[in-house]
Amino acid sequence: MREIPFSPLPGRSAEYYTLLGWFALMVAGGLGGAWYMEHHGHWVTGMSNEIVWGTPHVFAVFLIVAASGALNVASIASVFGRVHYKPLSPLSALVSLALLAGGLAVLVLDLGRPDRLIVAMTTYNFKSIFAWNIYLYTGFFVVVGIYIWMMMEWRMNKYKSPVGVFAFLWRLTLTTGTGSIFGFLVARQAYDAAIMAPMFIILSFTYGIAIFYLVVVSTYTWSERPLGDFVIRRMRNMLRIFVAAGLYFVIVFNLTNLYATEHHGVVRFILLDGGVYTTLFWVVQVFLGGIVPLVILFQPGLGHNRQAIGLAAALVLVGGVCQMYVTIIGGQAYPLVLFPGMDVSSSFFDGVVASYTPSLPELLLGLGGIGLALLIVTLAVKLLPFLPDSLADADMDRRFHPDEHAAHFDEDDEEEEPQPATKAA
Repeated sequence: MREIPFSPLPGRSAEYYTLLGWFALMVAGGLGGAWYMEHHGHWVTGMSNEIVWGTPHVFAVFLIVAASGALNVASIASVFGRVHYKPLSPLSALVSLALLAGGLAVLVLDLGRPDRLIVAMTTYNFKSIFAWNIYLYTGFFVVVGIYIWMMMEWRMNKYKSPVGVFAFLWRLTLTTGTGSIFGFLVARQAYDAAIMAPMFIILSFTYGIAIFYLVVVSTYTWSERPLGDFVIRRMRNMLRIFVAAGLYFVIVFNLTNLYATEHHGVVRFILLDGGVYTTLFWVVQVFLGGIVPLVILFQPGLGHNRQAIGLAAALVLVGGVCQMYVTIIGGQAYPLVLFPGMDVSSSFFDGVVASYTPSLPELLLGLGGIGLALLIVTLAVKLLPFLPDSLADADMDRRFHPDEHAAHFDEDDEEEEPQPATKAA
């Protein structure tokens, strides 16, 4: 296999610095929102004693889950031996670290007292899933950072496969821990389900590959580097499989809750009587974020169009944010069941569905985390050689199958039929 040339983005175009400025402005807005909430107190937000995890947590969990899935391309190359994904492995690991950094930044700045993080880092309650996640998140930076080193330093390439396997297992554990935050909360009827851990793993694949597709296509289009159809089709195939799997787990999750009598109330609340949460679930999460992307990705005409695939990926991400909103906010809005089988009412709003309206500082902080992730990626590809010089079909063919025709990469498409081999006379 020929050596793959990598190089940073050249030049100092005005468009690049304009993009950098927009991302920096998003980060500044997030810092401003965090300062406003910290200075005035969280009473200026939509959060309350009933809903203590607001919109910033929605963005934070979404970015953390997506970070695990963005590493999927690198894992496929190193762990499962699919060498076609090798050129994109360094970028995959970079996007993964950037998303995690953005998510954790939102999480820390939403604490109200970020300095209290020192207490969480020095005093551990190992019966708490939150304490476990501190190790999982910080360890992810270390593991993936070493993984990038193994991939980009040719003298260390021989170690990248075992390190890749370790990174793959770590990311599964990380997403399991994030899903278990909700699965272990038995007090909330909307959570309290062991299936949330594997469901979060599947969702991480979905969100991660959608973000990675948009990053790859945008970067190669704006930098005018060759990007062949083979890479596009491979990412499309992964995306449609994970979107379908994500919808499957959502169905199973709700059917499981319907089987348990104690969860009937919250399932009815989310699916029928939840107002804005019901609307977000059916219209945005299921229809726009699931069914429409599947139609686009499986439809022969649209499924081969890069802009249409990009639209499907964007819809998946919008649906994913709404899914986290319904899960986190809607799960808290449903009243706690203090006495099963009894109607509970008091002056403390017991038995009442909690109201919540996101405030501007919360939205700015959440968008600031996205801006930070994109800013990290934009700077990194400019300063370091994360990008292959070419992902054109002809170049991919010469690198990985020098003795075969480029049509070898169209084996999963309907348009081309394999030609029979001819025997020399």
